[in-house]
Amino acid sequence: MKKPEALVKGDKVAIISMSSGMLGEDSAKHELELGLKRIMEFGLVPVLMPNALKGIEYLKNHPEARAEDLKEAFYDKSIKGIICAIGGDDTYRTLPYLLEDKDFINAVQDNPKLFTGFSDTTINHLMFYKLGMETFYGPCFVCDLAELDEEMLPYTKKTFQKYFENPEEQCIESSKTWYEERTDFSIAAIGTSRIEHLEQKGYEVLQGSGKVNGRLLGGCLESFYDILTKNRYDDEKVICEKYGIFPGLDEWKNKILFLETCEEKPKPEEFEKELLILKETGIFDVINAIIVGKPQDEQYYEEYKELYCKILDNKDLPIMYNVNFGHAFPRCIIPYGIDIEIDLYKKVLTLKEAIFS
Repeated sequence: MKKPEALVKGDKVAIISMSSGMLGEDSAKHELELGLKRIMEFGLVPVLMPNALKGIEYLKNHPEARAEDLKEAFYDKSIKGIICAIGGDDTYRTLPYLLEDKDFINAVQDNPKLFTGFSDTTINHLMFYKLGMETFYGPCFVCDLAELDEEMLPYTKKTFQKYFENPEEQCIESSKTWYEERTDFSIAAIGTSRIEHLEQKGYEVLQGSGKVNGRLLGGCLESFYDILTKNRYDDEKVICEKYGIFPGLDEWKNKILFLETCEEKPKPEEFEKELLILKETGIFDVINAIIVGKPQDEQYYEEYKELYCKILDNKDLPIMYNVNFGHAFPRCIIPYGIDIEIDLYKKVLTLKEAIFS
């Protein structure tokens, strides 16, 4: 995997809408201002890509415009990082405009850049993984930089700071607190705090013992389900198969799968159906372990635990649960393709190599 360089103060970072265009809506202007302010507080120079603020309807109807912004961010050598505005549900529609463009593919491979986001951005992460570039399943603009409280959530702010650092190895630590999702995102909510809870559980080992290593590969369970079925859009499975977005079984061999559930908080019966589809791919037979993100608001926390053990039906496959990535708050960084060690006795996750070049 080709690694990008760490950010330094003064770097330009592109803000890009790869799925939902909500950042361009009037209702999100206060979040846009907050996010831009926070980026500048990190010493970075935000660059809003030409189509990023064209709104939900326009970007829904023009996936080529979303793709064009990503291309331009790679063609502009002064831009050192790319921050996704938010997720959505139809990122796959950008694939033909990207993976059939040799200039874009060459730009990615010749000039890797930091790329961060989560949720349906899983599609872009898998695309970049296919192209051989490391990316980061981590903070996005609206959910993290534009946090409506007086400051970013402390753990997430510390996470974002890691984009400026490059130690030879680092631990992914459990947050001492977790936060509920907001119910009010209006301008009236600026300066208000999220409901906060002390973390009572920390990392939980559902099964397995000792230490296990492997390279990270994964994403959002619902995105995987949509890739593998016609659940949401009739053409999504066909397009993703055409471009080989879901990695083949050989690619999953000896990997550490990271997996989390979205803000829809699937009911246990829906979660079971999604996990069974993933099981049918055969990846659970070849991976080395699974790390599971904390469910948002801890909804169905215990039910999901039981279903992982029931559906996988393989007591030899280690599972570490309740890790701070994905749709729960706060959020850490999970870097694609990086070697990680899971110590199941000590409940410690350690990235075993530098994440930047």
